[in-house]
Amino acid sequence: MDHYLHVDGARLYYQVTGSGPVLLISQSGEGDADRTVDLVGNLADRFTVVTYDRRGLSRSGPAGAASIRRHAEDAAAILNEVTDAPAHLLGLSLGAVIGLHIMSVQPGLIARLIAHEPIALPFLTTADADAARSSLLGVRRVHQQAGWRAAAAEVATVLGIDPTRQETEPGITRFPFTDQRAANFEYFLANDLDAALNDTLRLADIPRDGRIVPAVGTTSPTDGFDYLAGLALADHLGVPVQRFPGGHNGNLTHPRAFAHRVRELLC
Repeated sequence: MDHYLHVDGARLYYQVTGSGPVLLISQSGEGDADRTVDLVGNLADRFTVVTYDRRGLSRSGPAGAASIRRHAEDAAAILNEVTDAPAHLLGLSLGAVIGLHIMSVQPGLIARLIAHEPIALPFLTTADADAARSSLLGVRRVHQQAGWRAAAAEVATVLGIDPTRQETEPGITRFPFTDQRAANFEYFLANDLDAALNDTLRLADIPRDGRIVPAVGTTSPTDGFDYLAGLALADHLGVPVQRFPGGHNGNLTHPRAFAHRVRELLC
């Protein structure tokens, strides 16, 4: 079911599917509410799954500058709208950092957070953070010089994703580069990439109360900064990192197996 929520300075679009405990999925990149359709289909019999268009994407606007903290406030507003009880949150990449921001300032909203490969440079050693920053600044230069398509390909390279060679489950939904997806990439590259580079959330800001599940992909490059950030989060929390099928985008390439891991960890 489609919904809109008016918050300070924006109108947020979100979808609600299924029944059971509330599970909010917070995506990264240009991913909007529709990008998790396969994953939602494998979770909706156990959870009330909420997906949304982050501010600036698809049906949510306006497309002005927004910090990661602002995105977290938006996600928290959606949670407050759909439930009075603590909800689960599956945070993917940038979406994982959004979830961690909520945990740092409004922990009572979340029952359990799965944080999959957070794009969190402050979690890294100085050398790894500098290397990651250099790579992401390179993406920004490509966007400025050659446009969103070239920059999207560079993002995939930086995250260790090869769309032409990655293994997938059969029958997954394909997402062509429509005008809307192009606009979403433009917004992500022009705003949220800088928001991630400038985010200051530290490991010290994150509670160690057993409700955060750090996660990485089984086929992700082990020297990738997103993978290393997941390991650093696990070390901070004093818990083992959980491994999910596929790589950084395993929720899209392996939605059935990915959903199975979500069920194992939240049910």
